[in-house]
This record gives sequence, structure tokens and C-alpha cells, in this order.
Amino acid sequence: MDRDRILLTPGPLTTTLRTKLAMLRDWGSWDTDFNTVTAGVRSRLLDIIHGQDSHVLVPLQGSGTFSVEASVATLVPRDGHVLVLDNGAYCKRAGKLTQMMGRKVTTIGFPEDAPVSPEVLDQTLAADASITHVVLIHCETGAGVENPLAAVAAVCERHGKGLIVDAMSSFGALPIDARSIRFDALIAASGKCLEGVPGMGFVFIRKAVLASCAGNSQSLAMDLHDQYTYMEKTGQWRFTPPTHVVVALSEAITQFVEEGGQPARLARYTGNCRTLIDGMRALGLKPFLKPEHQAPIIVTFHAPAHPAYDFQRFYQAAKARGFMLYPGKLTTVETFRVGCIGAIGSLEMQQAVNAVADTLREMGIPAAAA
Repeated sequence: MDRDRILLTPGPLTTTLRTKLAMLRDWGSWDTDFNTVTAGVRSRLLDIIHGQDSHVLVPLQGSGTFSVEASVATLVPRDGHVLVLDNGAYCKRAGKLTQMMGRKVTTIGFPEDAPVSPEVLDQTLAADASITHVVLIHCETGAGVENPLAAVAAVCERHGKGLIVDAMSSFGALPIDARSIRFDALIAASGKCLEGVPGMGFVFIRKAVLASCAGNSQSLAMDLHDQYTYMEKTGQWRFTPPTHVVVALSEAITQFVEEGGQPARLARYTGNCRTLIDGMRALGLKPFLKPEHQAPIIVTFHAPAHPAYDFQRFYQAAKARGFMLYPGKLTTVETFRVGCIGAIGSLEMQQAVNAVADTLREMGIPAAAA
């Protein structure tokens, strides 16, 4: 094969050659040149959400989940009470990590094939004054649902509750404007819609709540307030940073801006999603979600209802043709998932559909049976 396999997953993603080449140089972690890169990344990330006046940006080593855990531990006092709006696997993960950190947590369950309800949130907050913070997954990639960030934020603001947003799979693609949407923390990562490589999360923290975060975290490594304070004082990371990841992200942000920023990225991903769904429907493969609930990030498809279907065989055959798919995350229905994000366009998505068609033929599954 004369090209890298295309990753049709929610991250890691297919990256550009420019992003890959950015990692060929070694950097001193305390050197002024690297500190300048870090400062530039932090500032340009704030620009994406128009958050220079309202928020600070705190980067953190590790996967996105590290930053979700760090955010809850840093933002929520130890006697706080967290409400998790749950319509999928990543919501459940947020509830689990909150509980494991010793914070009181209440979870409200919603169907996996629909957004969470701001109205139910409103009723819950009105009924329980002890709740201090709400956790929302903006794009629940377990099924691919886009949750109503602006409406949830408005309810939290009206009740005076803190909002922690996991925007891991939405940041950089779906519109998020800190001037009109109030959140205490918003979390994303390098290897998602900015099309960098994995290894670094980052958290936007509202300046108005920053001082109250001191001393909340029970973790040294994942104390975002301490990380921020040290970085502001020295320009450096407290502990060894993922230097190659940071410079790759810097280059990826440059390309993001060149492309036209969030609106252009959303347009490309929306085109990818449309090409994918139209092509898969022609093969008899049905999306799990209704169109109005589908974010253009990752699409869940019902597995073919055919005795010859086996996901591992299906995955390996698609991989041999240059495309890496993703297993389903639902517990009640057998599914598989296909990502629409990364440094790809509609041409690559159509090639992926063609690869799936070839794979189904190889497995002896006719389109009508899929």
C-alpha cells in the first residue's frame, strides 16, 4: 500500500504531512523556543472560542480523559455535587470518574439515540439545590449524538450552577462561542477536530471561577489550577511536556486557520458525513440516529443482519483496503462506527464506502441483506 491507512475513528485521526513533519525536531522542554510555542498554542486556542477576555487555557499531558478527570477534580470542591447528563458511554465514564474522585454524583439517564433534555435539567436543578455543577458531553460519540450545549448552558446559568463541558469530539468543528455560551470549563484534546496527534488535552477555565479552584484537586499531576499558576509564572510546564505533540498541534492550528477556521472545518466534515451516509444507505447500511440528532463527527451504523457478518472479519477486510473503522459502543444493538473527521475529504469518504462495498461482497453479504 502506497499510503497510510485512513483512520475513520473519533481519534487518533489521519493527519497531514505538514503535521507529521513538525514532529521531526527535538525540543528542550524548558527552552525558551519551546515555551514560545506553548504560549502561542494557548493563545490561538482561546481565539477559536473568542475566549481571550473570559477564560484561560490550561494544557495537560495525557489523553482527553485525563483532562476530563482533572477538570472535575479542579473545578468541583470536595463537598460539591455533580449532575451528569447521560445519553451514552462517555457520559457514563464522566460519572464514574467523578464518583471515583469522591465527589457526590447524580446521573440522569436519557436514550442513546436522542439528545439530553434541557427541560429535564431545569426541573432537576429546581428540585435539588445541592447540585453545584453539571457535566455535559457536547458530542456523545458512543452513538454520534450532538447534545444542545447552548440550551444546557442557559439553564445552568439561570440556576447559578457551574457547567463542565466535554467538547472532546466537537471542539474546532461545531460552533462554540464563549461570548454567548457560559461554561466554567470546556475540555478538548490535540488529536481530534484540530487534526493534531494524541497526547495532550486542554481545558478552558472561566476566569471568574479560577481563584476558587485552588486546593480542590486531590491529584498533584492533574491539578489544573497549579498547572496554570506555574505556567503563568514561568512559561513552562510543571512536568515533562509532550513536546512533539505540542509542536504538531501548533502546526495543525496554523492549517486550521488557513482552511478558514471552525466554519470551514464544519463544512468539510458535514460533506464527509453526507457522502458517507448516502453511500452506506445505497449498500443497505442504515444509520442508528435520526438525521436531526446526528453530529457530523462519527456515524453509528446498524450491523448487517446476515449470518455471515462478523465485525472482526469486516474490520480486517476494510483495513486491508486501507480504511480503519471503529467498533460499536452500544450495549443493546450490534453496530459499528465510521468517523467523518481528520485530514480527509469527500473523495476519501467515497473510497471508504467503496471499500465497505468490496468487503461485503467478499463476505458474501448482499446489499439488500445489509
